Amino acid sequence: MSEKMDVSGKCLCGAVSFSAKIAEPHVGACHCAMCRRWGSGPFMEVDCGTDVTYEGAGNISTFSSSDWAERGFCSTCGSNLFYRLKESGQTMMAVGLLDDDGGLDLKGQVFIDEKPPYYSFAEKTEELTGAEVFAMFGGDGS
Repeated sequence: MSEKMDVSGKCLCGAVSFSAKIAEPHVGACHCAMCRRWGSGPFMEVDCGTDVTYEGAGNISTFSSSDWAERGFCSTCGSNLFYRLKESGQTMMAVGLLDDDGGLDLKGQVFIDEKPPYYSFAEKTEELTGAEVFAMFGGDGS
């Protein structure tokens, strides 16, 4: 495995900043209805694992969007910050927050079966349906 890549970023107003190390320089996109309702488009993320350090953490609010995950946002400016699995703490940070997003590539898309017809990505990526995602994690989504 290659050396981890340092990333850092901040919300729109700067009240929350973070740093982390990512194992792979890949971006993922989630097209599920919840992500699209949350940010008015697909959630574009980098998987930061469980070791994310925050400054201004008192400005982070979370919303428990399912039994297994929560979403974080800046309580000052409203910027979407992360999608985090409750059990493991695995955190997918919003890629748009990164100070430097050079060297990243779009690797995969999930909930491709929920993607609306009015947009498409030109890149050829791995694509999983919602059922395939839940099967990977041993659940049924309920």
